[in-house]
Amino acid sequence: MSATIFRQTIIMLILIFTGVLCAKTKIIGKEANRDLSKFVLQVINPVVIFMAYQSEYRPELAKNLLVTFGLSLLSFVIMITLAYVFVRKKEKRETEIERFSLIYSNCGFMGIPLVSALFGDEGVFYLTAFITVFNIFVWTHGIILISGEKSMKNIVKVLRSPTIISIALGLICFFARIKLPEVPAQALTFIKEINTPMAMIVSGVTMADTDVFKLVKNLRVYIICALRLLVIPLAVVGVLSVFDIDSKVRLTIIAASAAPPAAMCTLHCIRYGKNSVYSSEIFTAGTILSVLTLPLIVKIAELL
Repeated sequence: MSATIFRQTIIMLILIFTGVLCAKTKIIGKEANRDLSKFVLQVINPVVIFMAYQSEYRPELAKNLLVTFGLSLLSFVIMITLAYVFVRKKEKRETEIERFSLIYSNCGFMGIPLVSALFGDEGVFYLTAFITVFNIFVWTHGIILISGEKSMKNIVKVLRSPTIISIALGLICFFARIKLPEVPAQALTFIKEINTPMAMIVSGVTMADTDVFKLVKNLRVYIICALRLLVIPLAVVGVLSVFDIDSKVRLTIIAASAAPPAAMCTLHCIRYGKNSVYSSEIFTAGTILSVLTLPLIVKIAELL
């Protein structure tokens, strides 16, 4: 299993560097990348999620989905708690960015391709529960953390997002046992299959503006990455090992929790005028280092 993760992360890293190359050669500019990012988040990811629900109804799938929701919620409680324990408020420290990076992983961009490679549509089916909990937290707690604004509009935005709508429609079709006709199902399958290359190339273009020399010298970035990629996932592994649950459910949650820092942190920093350069450094370092840490975390989880 860990070998599969390692192979997949190497593939994803090659795709990421393709994105970096596209940015450096001006093939994809910043504005184009924002549009591509929206396309991945608002079109491709929802299609991938919806198609995961186009599975044959089985009672054990429904049961495991509910279990995944509960344990995903528990995982976020653990991650939020540890983020506030490890990152204390200090003068000249980017506390909010560091806490956000510790709590919110790239579970959509990197989680979907990884889990799909491990378990196929069944893995993505379970991952939708984690992504649902992620979206609820990131658009409420995450926005409040970065912006300092408390607004009910963010909750409404969560419920109206393409991701949540695709999950709702997918659940209806799954429990009502509604299957798409062959032609539209094939069309959506074509869209689903471009998820991995598109998501990774967008991530690469996002990383291209990072000052590598400055990044290498910033020790704080590596401390945050060590916490995000090793300490926090190991805490989740330890807690989940107590529960007698399906191995696919457990490893799906662990893989999503062990993914590198979310690119969304940089996007929110740009939107609210925060230090987007620092958040981009954490995202870049975390994404590269996850090639080594993700297989390690999964291997440890398999042994427990």
